[in-house]
Amino acid sequence: MTGLYFSGTGNSRYAVEAFLKKYDETTRAYSIEDKNITRYIKDSTELVFAYPVQYSNLPKILKDFVTQNQDLWAGKKIFVIATMGLFSGDGAGLLARLLHRYGASITGGLHLKMPDSIADEKALKRPLEKNKELVRLAEQKIDKAVRDIRGARAPQEGLGLHSRLAGLFGQRLYFYGKTRKYSDKIKINADKCTGCGACVRLCPMKNLKIEGKTAAAADTCTMCYRCINTCPKQAITLIGKKVVAQGTIENYLSP
Repeated sequence: MTGLYFSGTGNSRYAVEAFLKKYDETTRAYSIEDKNITRYIKDSTELVFAYPVQYSNLPKILKDFVTQNQDLWAGKKIFVIATMGLFSGDGAGLLARLLHRYGASITGGLHLKMPDSIADEKALKRPLEKNKELVRLAEQKIDKAVRDIRGARAPQEGLGLHSRLAGLFGQRLYFYGKTRKYSDKIKINADKCTGCGACVRLCPMKNLKIEGKTAAAADTCTMCYRCINTCPKQAITLIGKKVVAQGTIENYLSP
């Protein structure tokens, strides 16, 4: 089994790596941003695919990746892991349905509640220990999922009709426009930005660049929050007006 993932602040990467460590530690996981990713997919018949849910929908970068490489999925057996900060009725089902459209066989789905990555929204923030507990609980759930798969009882979270309706009416119907296109809402505080270029190097969309001595954003943000959570000067925002608390998965791993 080969792992695939798209990850903003590391939650989905960590989830798929933890899954593979339990399932078959000789295998590896690769980001969809890897230059050799299509070769890895072609060489594998069984895949586990992890990604973060956004507004009960797929990140635009992930939807485009799967669609642009639609010829790769036929005949693949794929287990889907969806990570989320709050709720998603059919997180795994979103990707599962798209992959199935292109000929993949979906073997199961798993939902993992993880630390929220939206650094500029106070209402979504949790204490550090609570986030660490979420990661520990996710690890336990991954362990059980692997045991169930080995017993031919793969979890089917997010794959049924009721889950689809919950996702649709719970969030997606009201926020569909948030993920239909790439965002042009990234804001750079020129008074804080020092032009270090960290955000430019991290952006999966090449949506950021240095102009003069500060960063500047274009209109192809996929809302992964990677730049916002790692900017050393907290100079970048997207939904909120200021950074409340930055965090990547490394912040929440014990001790």
